[in-house]
Amino acid sequence: MSHILEVDGLFKSYGATEILKDINVSIDKGEFLVLVGPSGCGKSTLLNCIAGLEPITGGAIRIAGQDMTEVSPKDRNIAMVFQSYALYPTMSVAKNITFGMQVRGVDKATQSAKLADVARQLQIEPLLNRRPGQLSGGQRQRVAMGRALVRDPALFLFDEPLSNLDAKLRVEMRTEIKRLHQDLGASMVYVTHDQIEAMTLATKIVVMKGGIIQQIGTPHEIYTRPANTFVADFMGSPAMNLIPARATPNGQGSVIEIAREGAEPLRLDEPRHAGLSGEILLGLRPEDMHEATARAGEALQGGAVRVDVVEPAGADTYVVARLGGKEVTSRLSADTQARAGAALEFGFDLSKASYFAPETGERLA
Repeated sequence: MSHILEVDGLFKSYGATEILKDINVSIDKGEFLVLVGPSGCGKSTLLNCIAGLEPITGGAIRIAGQDMTEVSPKDRNIAMVFQSYALYPTMSVAKNITFGMQVRGVDKATQSAKLADVARQLQIEPLLNRRPGQLSGGQRQRVAMGRALVRDPALFLFDEPLSNLDAKLRVEMRTEIKRLHQDLGASMVYVTHDQIEAMTLATKIVVMKGGIIQQIGTPHEIYTRPANTFVADFMGSPAMNLIPARATPNGQGSVIEIAREGAEPLRLDEPRHAGLSGEILLGLRPEDMHEATARAGEALQGGAVRVDVVEPAGADTYVVARLGGKEVTSRLSADTQARAGAALEFGFDLSKASYFAPETGERLA
């Protein structure tokens, strides 16, 4: 099966400044690709290159098997949704949605049918006669999506479409976009700096930093097996704990030693990895650091650690302590008895652990 989108060895420079460096990524029909990373990592530039709004310096972009190098944006069979919505203020909602079809010479009956269809899908039927100025942010976002949907393109491109909305509306619109993707089976490329948005929407995530792809994978792969400490730290809220430790091979596996304030170091048996040796970073998600008493019967190892801060957060309580000379956060249940200043018995689920090289940040195991 040919890919709906292929980005092949893509480079993009402004003068001597390289913005994108050897980008290789592809998606199949119906996939939802999310480009995520901090501000300035090149994700919006990559989206603009796919859309044809930015010329590329090297490499190739193919949409539905066709090389797009010389093809103008309007002929790429794409639809774009921006964070600014880019609606015509003097036109009604209905006109905003059908205007593109009108320009392309689509007959009136087809325009009406498509308008009715997307208005129903997006639940904006009562708004069709209003102007954009009379709409809320979420309603404008729906209209912008409606305008993209009536094009029935090969590829939808979203550039941070929810970043202007308040937190509650963002969650609602995220669900809306996810539902749209499921209903349409459409192919989507979506840019965001919000890792929660990336995790909830994507079938495939590209994590970028400094114009370079750090990792490509499913949300589950990116979360459970980050390729390096940048991905481990960026994806997940709270971030993965990266705890300085020392590993010593012991025949069958390794012993992981972690410094503890005012006590002997913690010693943990790691039977899965015999190759770990010397200074390492132990990566553990907050939910994989348990209260030892709460997880009786599981093969958890650990010890007592002094608690610094307790942060209740509804269903969870975050407990901050120090291990290996660094702050670590664990996600415990709301009814934890943890108290600041007191010792708490922690159990670590090493079956979920990641290990990284401190100098390079690359994944070791």
